[in-house]
Amino acid sequence: MGTAGSRILTLVIAMILDAAFGEPKWIWSRVPHPAVLMGRLIGWIDETYNVGSHRFEKGFIAMVCLATGAVLIGLGLRQIPFVDVIVLAILLAQRSLVEHVSAVAMGLRVSLKEGKRAVAMIVSRDTANMTESDVSRSAIESAAENMSDGVIAPIFWFAIAGLPGLLLYKITNTADSMIGYRTPRHEKFGKAAARLDDLLNIIPARLTALMMWAVTPHSNLAGIRRDAPAHRSPNAGWPEAAMAYGHQIALSGPRSYDGQIREFAYVNAAGRTDLGPNDIMAAVSTLWKTWGLALCLAVVLWLTTGLL
Repeated sequence: MGTAGSRILTLVIAMILDAAFGEPKWIWSRVPHPAVLMGRLIGWIDETYNVGSHRFEKGFIAMVCLATGAVLIGLGLRQIPFVDVIVLAILLAQRSLVEHVSAVAMGLRVSLKEGKRAVAMIVSRDTANMTESDVSRSAIESAAENMSDGVIAPIFWFAIAGLPGLLLYKITNTADSMIGYRTPRHEKFGKAAARLDDLLNIIPARLTALMMWAVTPHSNLAGIRRDAPAHRSPNAGWPEAAMAYGHQIALSGPRSYDGQIREFAYVNAAGRTDLGPNDIMAAVSTLWKTWGLALCLAVVLWLTTGLL
């Protein structure tokens, strides 16, 4: 079997391991998760270098160093037998995503307060004044976006470039989530991270939307293609639109950050806005169906490469 075939087989095994075991607490309560280490490094860089003048230049150099370091570490690690399947299984987030999103539905079934507490773990918007529909919409949006960022994109970049591609993507996505904001502090310093993250997610976000469309029989491809480009994010709009049309609900829309209402446009504005825990669990079902389709495609690709 060639290198490509071995890489795809590794991908299949890692996907199954992640889905089966997720992130065992008995491990990550004792040692820091690689994503945590990435976050600490980026936090230190932000605190140390995001000061004074020339912040764009400093942020650009920081991102070049982070990206180069990630690729070099990936090149080194792939020389160690079996380490690629372990690293990939750790950095995939299917089981973790499903658990966090499902926790919001379970919380809402107890009380609105518990639902808010659970959704605050996965979104950065204000939760204090959320209704049940707001909580549900937030959880479903997070499910759609993180299916792309945390599952399909890592799968894609590992399939394309192995561990170097995976680690390049993960460090970029982590940097974007920490410093890639249009705020006075990060507008300049985080711009390189945000732009690189946008670039690396162009294909995975659209693949995610296409797969979600394929596994939701009531979806509307024309609607997805119309609404996704109007989203505030060049990539997140695609999986959100696919989830919205697949379940005939309205997503995105107004929300509060730091006490200020942001009047974002709805995705699938004609869809239902009265949402609840059953809608969250329907979205979780779509996450698993999308994962299943990705696994099937990976198996087919592995079989195909093995025959070549």
